[in-house]
Amino acid sequence: MGALQIVLVVIFLVMNVISYVAMSVDKRRAVRRGRRVPERTLFILAALGGALGSIAAMVRKRHKTKHWSFRLGMPLLLVVNVLVYGYFM
Repeated sequence: MGALQIVLVVIFLVMNVISYVAMSVDKRRAVRRGRRVPERTLFILAALGGALGSIAAMVRKRHKTKHWSFRLGMPLLLVVNVLVYGYFM
């Protein structure tokens, strides 16, 4: 495995952890009626490589599962993530 592949794997892992945490924080704030994480931020994190983490948090935390934009958008972004990372791997 070359240096580029190692960097990409690290970026992929970090972005997915960040996306999972952001989605979890938004769920916690929604329950407590606090200041929410903007949906745009959640989508940007997913587009930057964190779609798998976002989907995992959606399922695990039962958050944003009724929003059609998340139900369709996150899997679409996951496909884009796989294609982009796959291209460079």
